[in-house]
Amino acid sequence: MYFKIKKRTYEIIEKSKPGDIPAKIFSIFIISLIFLNVVAIMLSSVSEIFSRYSKFLNMFEVISVVIFSIEYLLRLWTCNVDERYKGKIKGRFKFIFTPLALIDLFAVLPFYIPMIIPIDLRFLRVMRLVRVFRIFKFGRYFESLQLLGSVIRKKKSELIVTVFVVLLLLIIASSLIYEFEREAQPDKFASIPGSMWWAAVTLTTVGYGDIFPVTVMGKLLSAFIAVLGIGLFALPAGIISSGLIEAIQKNQGISVSDSLLDLEKLAELKEKGIINEDEFNKKKKQILGI
Repeated sequence: MYFKIKKRTYEIIEKSKPGDIPAKIFSIFIISLIFLNVVAIMLSSVSEIFSRYSKFLNMFEVISVVIFSIEYLLRLWTCNVDERYKGKIKGRFKFIFTPLALIDLFAVLPFYIPMIIPIDLRFLRVMRLVRVFRIFKFGRYFESLQLLGSVIRKKKSELIVTVFVVLLLLIIASSLIYEFEREAQPDKFASIPGSMWWAAVTLTTVGYGDIFPVTVMGKLLSAFIAVLGIGLFALPAGIISSGLIEAIQKNQGISVSDSLLDLEKLAELKEKGIINEDEFNKKKKQILGI
């Protein structure tokens, strides 16, 4: 009885199946709560709204934390139903350090830390800002976000190389502009680290205009870096988009092959007389999603 309750709880909060009404209601409820929390966090940063509705916002925060805490504890309790987290202690310890479990923990942790450890107000404000981690809980309920996460993990080596190239270019650009501009503008290009702000805004083609070169060589370098930045920052987008296309095509290929396999089994059942023509057509429509 205990295991059945545990397994059913796991099915509702983790592995919802098509047609499982309680699981669907739970998912919609949690998604709505996450969305409302993000809205509440944004509204609480507006002083006029917070001063007027502070009691309501604080009450909503407490209720949300209680619900998210119960959700986290239920996930921790039922996680060893999954074969990957077998074991009362070892399995749960392994589950705690999974990315989604950490997001769930960080979503409620800022509320509890001040109750346990006395901290100053500045650190408290930073911890309260961490509540925005709740937005990442959406990833648990949307397959598209999970797909994006798997693509990033798969393409991490290419993305790391791209980040390394960007950092390298940032250092080179900062060093060159420092040499070209330090005599003309010693206050703005006083050092290589100080010149990195200019390199960053130029490389990203933002160009705030607060720091800009006045020498001929500095201007030529700015033009080159700006043009280079357009192509360079398109690389990560290209890597992720190509990975997404590959993943989508792979998933579609698997679903098509699975459907064909199911249709073959269904045809065998019809030939053996296990199901009649009406049942065959009904099941066929279900498999094809008609």
